[in-house]
Amino acid sequence: MHRILVEVALEAEAMDRLRALPEVQVETIRAHESWWDLPQERLPGPEILLCKRPPSNLDELTNVKLIQISTVGYEHLHRFEFAKRSIRFCNARGIYDTAIGEWNVAMMIALTRDLRGMLRHQESGEWDRAIRFQQEIRGKTVGLWGYGGIGRETARLAKALGMCVHVMTRKGIPARENTFTEPGTGDPNGVLPDRVFTTLQKQEFLAELDFLILALPHTRASDGLIGEEEFKMMKRSAFLLNPARGPIVQEAALLNALRTQRIAGAALDTHFAYPLPADHPLRRFPNVILTPHISGADGSTLFPRRVGELFLENVTRYLDGRPLLNEVTQAEFLEV
Repeated sequence: MHRILVEVALEAEAMDRLRALPEVQVETIRAHESWWDLPQERLPGPEILLCKRPPSNLDELTNVKLIQISTVGYEHLHRFEFAKRSIRFCNARGIYDTAIGEWNVAMMIALTRDLRGMLRHQESGEWDRAIRFQQEIRGKTVGLWGYGGIGRETARLAKALGMCVHVMTRKGIPARENTFTEPGTGDPNGVLPDRVFTTLQKQEFLAELDFLILALPHTRASDGLIGEEEFKMMKRSAFLLNPARGPIVQEAALLNALRTQRIAGAALDTHFAYPLPADHPLRRFPNVILTPHISGADGSTLFPRRVGELFLENVTRYLDGRPLLNEVTQAEFLEV
C-alpha cells in the first residue's frame, strides 16, 4: 500500500481521483504558511508527499520517496540538501504560467499607457488626454530573458497582440518534455519567437527592446545578473518587468537607472525585501508599478485544479514507473 499525504488544498474531484487509484492510502493534513513539523504520531511518514514546503523534520520521514511541492522556486530549501538525498523531487513548473503571462501583458499595457498617471488624474479630478495615455503595445518588441513556461506563455499572448518577440537563453530553445503545461497554452515546440539570441549576444538583444521581461530562475549564476552595464545597453524608452525574483536585479543599479531616466520605468512583482518597506525608494517613482508577489500566486481560483492535475499525473506516473513531470535533478539543485 502506497501512503500519500496531502498538505495542499485540492478540489474534491482531485482527492476522489487520488483515492480511486489502486493500492493507495490518501491522508490529509492542514496547510501551513510557514515551516512545519510532521506530528510524531504520523511518523515515519508517507511514501508520497504533496506540500508547499517540506516539513522541518524531514529526516524523520524515513518512508518518503517522492515529494511534490506546490511552488516553482526551491532555492529556499537549501537546508534539506536534496542533491545528497535519494528522494525524488518535483516542483510546480507550469502551474503559474498563465497567471504570470497575464500579469506581464497587463503590466506592459499599464506602463505603455501610464495607467498610474491616469489614475492619479482620476483621483484629483483632472481631465487630461495627453499623448502618453494613448499609446499601444502592438508593434513593440518584448524581450524574454529565459524561455521556460512563463516565457513561452508570455510569447503566445504577445504574438496574439501583434508584438515582436525576442528571446535570449543559454541553451537555445528545445521542445519541452515532461513538464506540466496547461492545454492550449505556451509554445511547446519553441516556434513563436521572431529572433533568438544567446547570452553572448546580450548587447544586441537588449538594445532593441521596448520591454525586458525576466523569465529565468534565481540561481547563483543569475544573482545580480541585471546591473548598470545591462541598463546602459537598453533604450531609454524601455521598461523592465520582473515577475521572476528580486535579487536577479541589482537594487542600487535599478534605483540609479530610474533616477537618471536610463530606463522609462518598471513593473516589479518580486522584491529585495518581504514585505517591501513602506519607505522604500522604489515606492516614490511615478513610473514604477509594485505588486506584492501575486503575479502567479496560489490564491487563484484555478490553482487547486491545476495542482491537483499535476499531482495526480505524477502519482500515476510514479506508480507506473514512468518519467515524472517537473522532476528536479541533482544538478539543478546544485545550481541554486
